[in-house]
Amino acid sequence: MQPGALLAGPLYVEVKKRVMRSLTDGEWPQGAPIPSEAQLAQRYAVSVGTVRKAIGELVAERVLVRQPGRGTFVASHNRDYMLEAFFHIVDERGHKEFPASKLLTFRQAKADPLSAKYLRLAKDDRVFQFENLLHLQGKPVIFDRIRVPQAVFPDFDEDVFRQRDMTIFGLYQARHGVTVTRLEEWIRAANADDRLGRLLDIEPGAAVLRIERVAYTYDRTPVEFRERFVDTRSHAYLNLLGMKKT
Repeated sequence: MQPGALLAGPLYVEVKKRVMRSLTDGEWPQGAPIPSEAQLAQRYAVSVGTVRKAIGELVAERVLVRQPGRGTFVASHNRDYMLEAFFHIVDERGHKEFPASKLLTFRQAKADPLSAKYLRLAKDDRVFQFENLLHLQGKPVIFDRIRVPQAVFPDFDEDVFRQRDMTIFGLYQARHGVTVTRLEEWIRAANADDRLGRLLDIEPGAAVLRIERVAYTYDRTPVEFRERFVDTRSHAYLNLLGMKKT
């Protein structure tokens, strides 16, 4: 295939695939501007309108971010972006706040059946498992149990997480060039066991929200499996549906 040549199919879809490939290959790192629509149109030998449609989809999917008057940038997982794009827990007024996170445990282990399923790992593959307790309005509200493939993040250790000054997704991005672009969540009702009750300051057996969440990078490779438990006495899960202005 000649440089810039496109495969058969809708042109904007092929342009989108090419842009995603450049992102996967690290051509444009986190926070960096991508070429202008006119430059991309010339690169792929298509119209500016075709490029605009492809870029518009990537903005809607939160892979890219448009900054009026400045251009289009690769999404960077800072606190504001995480809160807007990936954090859905709100108080009774519908307000969000950035949670205060405390690392409880960190260890290496073989992938358990659930994480092996969601991370597409073999039974003997290794993962890092760590647990965080998240406080909102000064109270423990969220407990996270997170597993990530050791092969993807080989140098992680407890100190990395205790000393981090960024979001977890920001850490993945800054340290290993792994950008989370998509989440899948399965939400169920559950009951707190004794340990969860102590951590969230609720009675054992109390109802909690249980969220199984898988995070994917550009090529839809799963890079994190997270079990999240939420005390919903004064908080809720808010999902806004509909078109996002791009």
